[in-house]
Amino acid sequence: MILAVVAGSVFAAGAGHHQQAQAGGKPASQPAQDAAPDPNCTLVVPGHPLTARGLATPYKLVATDPGKGPCHEANPDQAAFVEAAIVTRSGKLTVYDPLVIDKGTRPAAPTVRPTVPKGSTVGVWFGFNGDQLTLKPSGGSLAQGRCVNGVPGSVFGQFAYCNAPAFFRAANAQTAKKHIRIPALGTARDGRPCPTTRDFSVVDQDGSDNVVTHYLADAQGRIAQNNAASRAALRKAAQSGGASFTDLTNGSDNLLLTHFIDPALGCTPFTAPNQSSDGQASSALPLDELSAAARQRAPIALVPENDPMTLVDDHTSVRKTDRYRAGVDMPPIGAGHGGDGKAFCSTLFGDPAGVQRVFKDKALFTNAPSPDPGTAPNLFGFLASRANQSFTNLGCDRLLGVANPVGLTTGAEGLVTDAVLVPLGQTPPSSSPANSPSPAAAPSTASPSASQAPATPVTSTPTSSPTPTANDGSSAPSSTPPSPSLTPVTPSSSVNVH
Repeated sequence: MILAVVAGSVFAAGAGHHQQAQAGGKPASQPAQDAAPDPNCTLVVPGHPLTARGLATPYKLVATDPGKGPCHEANPDQAAFVEAAIVTRSGKLTVYDPLVIDKGTRPAAPTVRPTVPKGSTVGVWFGFNGDQLTLKPSGGSLAQGRCVNGVPGSVFGQFAYCNAPAFFRAANAQTAKKHIRIPALGTARDGRPCPTTRDFSVVDQDGSDNVVTHYLADAQGRIAQNNAASRAALRKAAQSGGASFTDLTNGSDNLLLTHFIDPALGCTPFTAPNQSSDGQASSALPLDELSAAARQRAPIALVPENDPMTLVDDHTSVRKTDRYRAGVDMPPIGAGHGGDGKAFCSTLFGDPAGVQRVFKDKALFTNAPSPDPGTAPNLFGFLASRANQSFTNLGCDRLLGVANPVGLTTGAEGLVTDAVLVPLGQTPPSSSPANSPSPAAAPSTASPSASQAPATPVTSTPTSSPTPTANDGSSAPSSTPPSPSLTPVTPSSSVNVH
């Protein structure tokens, strides 16, 4: 995520806008964008998606309701992303990024056929820059892949998966045999353990959502995998009269952690060779979750029932929350690992391990690049804006009965230039200029855009196992806006808070 409220970490209710990065240092032409892109798209899953052939076959993007306009993969507000992980019977772990293209088009370059040894277990995860991504079968592909899109009548939103529980079982078994070695957590520059995707200083309204996949897009909107052969083919096309290509990425909590927070804290993520990207070491959602399950110390942030992506008709759902958790290797609420929203909010905003760490590390984050310069000029401002939105999107005001503790200062252009965090129960002073516009609030899942991401680190940083949180049978979080004394932050599509 990185700001967005709908179905991502703090992805706002509207589609999160993701900027495209220029590739190869050449000026890139932006693909044509729809004036008001439809935030709800469908992804057609190819046959036998857990096989080498299925992984190498492009997924096809199409509008869920054609009457509301088309969906285009090259449009950063509608782009869908696929990420796979493969674990062999001997414990070899690799990742692979299946391609997504518009239905009726061809890839901009041939896809790489991955190696999937006999007896391997494959898991597939999905991320989306819009609001609601629906999986559609090609033949019996959803059943073949054991794909989960939510519960009947209610999709997760920006997240889905295929065969994830089986993958995690196989990977955990190989870890127990010491065939897979998950690195120990390093020590961050602040003297504390390096964070994981289950660290309360990292999570937002919807943690463990979306992926780290990158694609390349040419000026005609054709998509290719991110590897040397694709870049060479696209450059050749550009030299013969076409335009250069751009980098598409999924705004996600995972990308925020591995590309922004980790470098700022002097940490490195758990990585594995990426078969679709020339074997380069890559982070990925399943690797982040394996690391978090193995290394994260208490308090451990498990997906709560008030996560916007686990609600059904604006009400909490144990079933949907458990199905989401199963896709990211978290224990079910029913097994005693509670999902109480009030406890989650209290820890996130009241515990030293939560948002307080972001403010204590203000100097480190202020000197780090922003995932979205349209929201804040640096990482601290971005994380503060994301925290402010998470409080509202999780309904913490209603659950805790207190005002939003994160006060934002905005500049003349509405950028978050500073922020304060006060103890729960207090109200931060309104420090924004009286006539300045509100900052572009992050949607419910803040996720960085690829154009701003530093080079992917190659080292590994593990994570830890989950601890129970109280169970909650409460209703959906309220949409009550922040206290009038706080700087108002209206969710906008400019920031992705996955």
